[in-house]
Amino acid sequence: MEEDKSSAVLDSSVSKFQSYEDYLSSKLTPLDLHYLEDEEMARQLLELGSIGGGEVLKKKEFEKRKAAAEARRHSKAQQKTLASAGKELKDNFLKALAEREEPHRSGKMASIIFIRDRNARGQEISGYIDYSHRLQTEDFEPYFSGKKKFLPKSTDLSFLNWETEHVCSRDSPNYHVIDDNPSGMVFKNKIDRKIVDVTPKGPTGDSSSCTPIKTDLYMQVVIFDHINRRRN
Repeated sequence: MEEDKSSAVLDSSVSKFQSYEDYLSSKLTPLDLHYLEDEEMARQLLELGSIGGGEVLKKKEFEKRKAAAEARRHSKAQQKTLASAGKELKDNFLKALAEREEPHRSGKMASIIFIRDRNARGQEISGYIDYSHRLQTEDFEPYFSGKKKFLPKSTDLSFLNWETEHVCSRDSPNYHVIDDNPSGMVFKNKIDRKIVDVTPKGPTGDSSSCTPIKTDLYMQVVIFDHINRRRN
C-alpha cells in the first residue's frame, strides 16, 4: 500500500512538466548553468549523472510515470463525469444505460430508446428518446440510483399518452424525425445522415442495431443503437 502511494506521488510530481527537457531543467542549479554556460549540455550531463546530487529519472522512466499520472487523472475525471460510476445496478435496463453512458458522452454513439410504461397518474405512455440529448440536459444520478424512473417526455423525439391520446414529436440535436414515412416513423441522424428505422418490419439501418431489453422496471424497452460515423 505504501509503495503504491509513493509511486502515485512520483507520477504526480512529473505530470507538471510538459517534456523531459523541462523536467531536467528544473533539476539544474544556477551554479550548474554558471559554469557550463550551455543549458542543453547541462541537461545531458545531469541525465548521465555527471552533475547534480539528487535522483534523476531517465527519459524512459519519466515518460512511463507521466503516462501513469495521466491515466490516473483520466480515470478520476471519468468517474466524476459518469453518473453510473460506482452504482450497484441490478436491473437489465439500468445496466444497459450504464454500458452506453461513456460512448454517448464522448459522441461515439447516438442511441434511440423506446420505452412503454405508466406515468405517475397510472396512464400508459410511450415514446422514443434521444439518449445522448437527455444525458446532456439532465442529471442521471437519480435514474441510476433508482430514485426516479427514466420515462419519455413530450420534449423527446416522440411521445404518446395512450389515455389522453396526446401525441407529439420533435427533432433533437442528433436526429430529424421523419413521420411521413409510409411504413412508419423513422429517424435521420444529423451527423452521418443515416436512417435509423424503428419500425418492426424494416431493417434497423446501416451502423445501427436493435436490442429488446428484459426489465422488471418497465412494461417494454427497446434500444436502437447507432454508431456515429462522420462524413468525409
